[in-house]
Amino acid sequence: MKKLLIVDGNSILNRAFYGIRPLSNSEGLPTNAIYGMMTMLKKHLDAVKPDYAVIAYDLKAKTFRHKMCDFYKANRKPMPEDLAIQLPYAKECSAFLGFHIVELEGFEADDIIGTVTRLSKSSDVHSYVLTGDRDSLQLINDNTSVILVKNKEDVLYNESTFVSEYGVTPTQYIDVKAIMGDSSDNIPGVAGIGEKGAFKLISEFGSLDKLYEGYLDSSLSQGMKDKLTNGKEMAYVSKTLATIILDAPINKSLSELTYNGFDTKNLSAAFSRFEFSALIKKFGLEGVSVTRTANESTPCFEKSTSHSCGLPSLKENDRCSVYFSDDKAHFYTNGTSYACEIDCLGNFLSEHKFICHDVKSILKNHNICAEFDTMLAGYVISPGDSSYALDTLSSKLLGVDFDEASAAQIIYSLYELMLDKLTQTGTLNILTDIEIPLAYVLSDMEKEGFMVDLDGLNAFSLYLTDVENACKERIYMLAGEEFNINSPKQLGEILFEKLMLPHGKKTKTGYSTNAEILEELASEYQIVREVLEYRKVVKLNGTYCQGLKKVADENGCVHTTFNQTVAVTGRLSSTEPNLQNIPIKTELGRELRKFFITKSPNRVLIDADYSQIELKVLAHMSNDEVMINAFKSGADIHTITASEVFGVPQNEVTPEMRKRAKAVNFGIVYGIGSFSLSKDLGITLKEAKQYIESYFMTYPKIRDYIDSLVLSAKENGYAKTLFGRIRYIPELTNKNKMLQAFGERAAMNSPIQGTAADIIKIAMINVDKALKASKIDARLILQVHDELIVEADKSCCETALKILKEEMENAILLSLPLTAEAAIGKNWFDAK
Repeated sequence: MKKLLIVDGNSILNRAFYGIRPLSNSEGLPTNAIYGMMTMLKKHLDAVKPDYAVIAYDLKAKTFRHKMCDFYKANRKPMPEDLAIQLPYAKECSAFLGFHIVELEGFEADDIIGTVTRLSKSSDVHSYVLTGDRDSLQLINDNTSVILVKNKEDVLYNESTFVSEYGVTPTQYIDVKAIMGDSSDNIPGVAGIGEKGAFKLISEFGSLDKLYEGYLDSSLSQGMKDKLTNGKEMAYVSKTLATIILDAPINKSLSELTYNGFDTKNLSAAFSRFEFSALIKKFGLEGVSVTRTANESTPCFEKSTSHSCGLPSLKENDRCSVYFSDDKAHFYTNGTSYACEIDCLGNFLSEHKFICHDVKSILKNHNICAEFDTMLAGYVISPGDSSYALDTLSSKLLGVDFDEASAAQIIYSLYELMLDKLTQTGTLNILTDIEIPLAYVLSDMEKEGFMVDLDGLNAFSLYLTDVENACKERIYMLAGEEFNINSPKQLGEILFEKLMLPHGKKTKTGYSTNAEILEELASEYQIVREVLEYRKVVKLNGTYCQGLKKVADENGCVHTTFNQTVAVTGRLSSTEPNLQNIPIKTELGRELRKFFITKSPNRVLIDADYSQIELKVLAHMSNDEVMINAFKSGADIHTITASEVFGVPQNEVTPEMRKRAKAVNFGIVYGIGSFSLSKDLGITLKEAKQYIESYFMTYPKIRDYIDSLVLSAKENGYAKTLFGRIRYIPELTNKNKMLQAFGERAAMNSPIQGTAADIIKIAMINVDKALKASKIDARLILQVHDELIVEADKSCCETALKILKEEMENAILLSLPLTAEAAIGKNWFDAK
């Protein structure tokens, strides 16, 4: 029987990172995780001697589990920076070892592993899964073994060894996890039943289904029966979350995963760079030449010539691509490559139009006129991809290794492919009319930055420290002793052992004290409210007060980076720092906005926010006259909805009714189901279903429209915005019902969210253009979802406000008016 070795890449890399002391090369690059991972992989390659080899990695994007349950893995901390830096190098090196790298948007590495093991089962191949995560133990069968990496000695599990140790079968292990949950993944399980109880129940009853068929008539204690009754719904949700998918759409045949040994040349070059002298010897790489021939990596692409001022001579209709290395600009046009020293460019870049990659980054150093951007084009063509880096696109679309010296020709070849694809799909206008013009606007905004009152932040930080200490004292008083509030273990013992609070869920590392569990208790227990408040204050102080001070420049300005190619719906995101995530829902969080100020006292901030743009887009696209007329009446849409749904006059709508109607209004936009709505509002599943049904009776054309969106997406394979932006939804054709349901929700909400995202982008382009044309001293400095902020001199602030409001409200003509609420203030808090 042939053998397949399949590795959980993230799990092994993570274990290597924490298991090997910190290492770095002479460049200062951390290398300990790479070193440890390479050592482990070689050990198991030697032991298994596989005929096929795969390594599966997680992607950053959310999976169907995250989208199904927002609490899934909500307690996970971000990957440490020193580990994140090593991830791409680890992937590269694992490929050099001969592993086939498999990643899949919307799925976890576990799902890839499960799918590949089933793929091998039909081919009479035995699979060996190498992981440090016990989740994969459920995959064990007569064709699959799991090599579990442990601190001292790895353990090989087959069916008999697993049953001997755990007392249940691998398949039953899923049902055990459904009951006990998993704190590391924030899977809740059944409240009050831990690992020991879960194993005992499944051993006795055989499965989760049989447990719930017979537990009421069994000899279990009444307390246990109550826990099972109360936790039934969450048990089945937990089982879904814990079950590894076995039919993920990886589109690989087993023959494509054949193991062909090391790529010794590239592996030797990588180990040399990382200064792994011991591994070079251990892997038998001494004496391997790492010098490449002139065209080895890109056989179809020529290198640029190295003239000191080799500028191409361009005619009006010539197409020319450009790529910038450290000291040269590389061009490709009319079949010829050129290279020019940066100092020789003069006004050449602004006098002609160029094909480039990532124009926004280029604009940091060069004033370029771009007619096509291959990074943004890649995003428009396939918005669900994990990377639009030039080397990724070159490899994926051209089958060519990236090389700086031939990069301009690579960009040109990508342009030819992408232009054809954009033309075929009717999405070229999204690139040329929205994304590329927006990149120029965003570049200016990033350079401009947002001034922060550092003295005010310092004072606020001191105040927050006092609030934090006051919270501590109240918690200590209520607990009857001092303890480390930041320790989940100590906090869990205080809450669930000493104070005997309900819903305590003990795991291998102690009681879970995540936000979801504590929020269930907050209404009844003051100490829990104090702990939640303490956590908010600590985060506000550390993440925002201290974080903003760290990233401010010498003038006290923070410069965020706007990302155009992250959100699948077309929305922008903000990083380093994330100014779109400044708290707004709490009183203390809103206070933070007071410290975002103008660059001088004679300037002001103007803030304009679209009013319920997504609901207006929904009303327009569905052509529902009831909702359109409700908006045109000028009355509050949530009050109108509450009046209709609950059957009371508008003047009798209570705040709670309005709150619930608002949740339904916005929930429909996001494809919310009755389960999520019941959880959000704290109501029964039956009530949630009734609310949704009443909503659709109130707005009948919305149901028809949403149904038509799903049908269209199933027929075409994608959803489309009002402007023609496309989002492919492969989940719609998946055999897994849960993934199909996710695909249907995506088909419902993508046209609405994507259209709203396109509208704000068009508004930004128009506002920027109008402000510059007016020649007043005002400029855009920030976008936060449906909100735009302009900084202006006091002398022209009214003119700037008028421009901002008019351009936002006239970005598109809908069947009902768009409205933007605008205000002026000396800081963000006052302007908002």
